[in-house]
Amino acid sequence: MNVKNVYIFLFDGFSDWEISYLTPELVKNKKVNLKYFSIDGLEITSMGGLKIIPDLSIQELEIDTVSALILPGGSAWEKKSIRGVDNLVEKLYTQNRTIASICSATTFLGQKGYLDTINHTSNTLDYMKYISPKYKGENYYQSDLAVSHKNIITANGFSPIEFAREIFIALELKSNEEIEKWFQLFKHGVWVD
Repeated sequence: MNVKNVYIFLFDGFSDWEISYLTPELVKNKKVNLKYFSIDGLEITSMGGLKIIPDLSIQELEIDTVSALILPGGSAWEKKSIRGVDNLVEKLYTQNRTIASICSATTFLGQKGYLDTINHTSNTLDYMKYISPKYKGENYYQSDLAVSHKNIITANGFSPIEFAREIFIALELKSNEEIEKWFQLFKHGVWVD
């Protein structure tokens, strides 16, 4: 079995609910090795007040082992106060590794030009243009809850379940039928045998 290494970037004030549907499924799947990291590896506090000690710092992360990078939202992206992830994201992008961003984390990808020529979404187009003045992907913007194109997954902040589904599909976590069954359960409360 080919294990996929999935890394979630944590920072003070990250939007904890945006990964809350995603992480339990990754943790219990034997195809995934899930790790949390921050810039310095020290304790962080989520927007919801959860105090978390990441598994490692960004310096300890071995880029060549990354199958997918997940960037949760949080106002730090809007304030552009996050420093130190640019090199990691650039290397993963050029290597066509999966990069998944939700809510305000999409503005980081927009500001850096990663969304200029691929289908994507965010909270709104006006929001993206306001927060990311260098953004040039307006012609590829889609008003959908979550969008996957090439190696990039984007989602608005109101769609953590759709975000999780797109990541599950990209990682081939389960069959498409099983992923859809999971989605129907958590999105609509419908269990299908």
